[in-house]
Amino acid sequence: MNALAKLAGFAVVAALIFAGAAFAGSQLDVHPGKPAAEKAFKAGMGAMAADGEGHGAEKMAPQPVRGLAVSDKGLTLELARTTAPRGERVELAFRIVDLRGQTVRDFGVEHTKRMHLIVVRRDMTGFQHLHPTEQPDGTWTVPVALADAGSYRVFADFSVDDRPYTLAGDLVVDGTLRSQKLPAPVRSVNVDGLRVSLTEGATKAGAESELAFTVTRNGKPVAIQNYLGAKGHLVALRQGDLAFLHVHPDENRLKFMATFPTVGYHRLFLQFKTADGRLHTAAFTQEVTR
Repeated sequence: MNALAKLAGFAVVAALIFAGAAFAGSQLDVHPGKPAAEKAFKAGMGAMAADGEGHGAEKMAPQPVRGLAVSDKGLTLELARTTAPRGERVELAFRIVDLRGQTVRDFGVEHTKRMHLIVVRRDMTGFQHLHPTEQPDGTWTVPVALADAGSYRVFADFSVDDRPYTLAGDLVVDGTLRSQKLPAPVRSVNVDGLRVSLTEGATKAGAESELAFTVTRNGKPVAIQNYLGAKGHLVALRQGDLAFLHVHPDENRLKFMATFPTVGYHRLFLQFKTADGRLHTAAFTQEVTR
């Protein structure tokens, strides 16, 4: 057999091997029975990876932080105003636009709402979690009052085509600025006559962490009702750049799972409803270590 014939024969064999492998791969499902939505959720949470030292230990890959820019993945937050009077109730309006400048109108439902708006001052005081109303032209509006002077970060948290977004802009309130120092980490705080305690919260950068809370009054457990589709809602902001970390709530307990990508201090804003329908907000400072 001459060299040309040998090469031709080799090519045929290689093609058959490749085709067989492709067929086998098309029939293989490493997670049989897992719905597409669950696969997408796990992909968003981060893949499990080795610890980098060859020991095979697994840990959750850091979740990407959001809320560092006014634009992301082709969408932009446009605030109708960038200043507000101190202590006065004003209408805060905004819209989400695409690369062509067209107003986005089709939003998914996240935590029972199509749009979440977080407003907080740069020193992480004055936290507000609002749910604006969409107008016929696609503009979102919500009344807001900012009691203190300073620069506020406005986060629009939503999803479009099953992709989560957190876009952020700045709103300035004129007046004499009196910034507050970040409170030291504590395990319990008093809120509206309630004692809210962080019972589990050891956090290390890059590792999946459990943040669990209890609510008591005079030492006795307090019943809470669902809020935004779970037992509570938690926003975590990083000190300095106010990076917004998405956390995942537990439907049955006041517990959340999160992966903090970097070391440093974060401010946790926990919101929950008691049986009387009253909404409460408790804030904690959390240190993330190596």
